Order: sequence, then C-alpha cells, then structure tokens
Amino acid sequence: MSALKELTKGLYKENPVFRLALGLCPALAVSTSVKNALGMGAAATFVLLGSNIVISLLGKIIPAKVRIPCFVVVIASFVTIVELVMGAYLPELSKSLGIFIPLIVVNCIILGRAEAFASKNGLWLSIMDGIGMGLGFTFAIVLIGAIREILGDGKLFGYMVLGPDFQPVLIMILAPGAFITIGLLMGYFNILDAKVKRRAEAARLADSNARGGR
Repeated sequence: MSALKELTKGLYKENPVFRLALGLCPALAVSTSVKNALGMGAAATFVLLGSNIVISLLGKIIPAKVRIPCFVVVIASFVTIVELVMGAYLPELSKSLGIFIPLIVVNCIILGRAEAFASKNGLWLSIMDGIGMGLGFTFAIVLIGAIREILGDGKLFGYMVLGPDFQPVLIMILAPGAFITIGLLMGYFNILDAKVKRRAEAARLADSNARGGR
C-alpha cells in the first residue's frame, strides 16, 4: 500500500465530502466564507492527524469491546486542544464556527478513519491517511465556501472580486445555497468519473481488439 496513494486519495478518489458524502453538516453550515472554511478544515485536519497517530499506536492495545468509546475519548482530547487554542488566539474565528468545533468529536470522517484505517494500519500510513483526508475535506469545504462567498457577496476574503455593479445572489449565503452548491459539485464530479470510466473502458476494448487482431 503506497504512502503517496494514502496521501492523495482524499483529494479526489475518496474525497470525504464529494465522493463519500461524509462530514456534510460542517461543510454546509460553516462554508458561508472561505475564512470560516479554512478554519474548519485546519481544525478537522489537526484532529484527524492527531487521532490517527494515537489510535494507530494504541490500536492493538485497546480491547475490541471498548474500541469505539476509546476512539471517541482520543478524538475529544484533540478537539479540546483545538477549541482552547482557537479560543485563545483566534477568538473571532472561534465565535464564527461556534458549536461546530466541539461537534468535530462526532464527525463521521474522523471516527470513520479511526475505525476503518488507523486502528488497522501502521503509524506512517495512518499519518498519510490523516493528512490526505484532512486536505481533501479542506479542499471541499473551501471550494464550497469560495463559490458561496463570491456569488452571495461578490467578495473573496473580504475583497470585492466581481465589481461594484454585481448584484449578490443572496440565496447562496443561506442554507438553500449550501445545498445547491454541494449538490452541483457532487454532480460535476460524478460526471467526471463517468467520463473517466468510459475512456478507460474504450481504451481496454481497443487494446483487446488490437490483441485479437494479431
């Protein structure tokens, strides 16, 4: 199993938001701006990496009957660290993200990686998996946030990008806009997947025909 594969799979092939449909609650709720999206992505990545490391090291020690409660305790410890640090050094961002920082504890991406991967693999691969899935989640939520912020406010990071005459599409910064954006992006990535599969199948058939004609 390649470390590079584990690092890159979360960006597209197994992107937790667009491909696996996990972590949709924070992706929809805090993606009203790129700033919020980056904050949530960084927090989730830190928790993913930290919990993957600890659970990979302790996976063989933790009894099977209590593995889920133990995983939750480990994840909650890293979430507490994030919450305290963010509250101390980034109070405005902490206030903007609100309840969604402590809710990282029950984020199905993090608990899912702990159960499905970190507890069954070595330290190095678990580190790569944590970084990769965290970057994939961050990429997804930042993309959603950028689209919503540009169309809903005409700005990006607070700077006007569409000119003073642009009329904001207010629905984009409301809850329906989040569902519309993520639905269109999921559909787009599904179309890309279908095209790639058709090309791969066409190449396979062409190769098979070429061999059969010899």
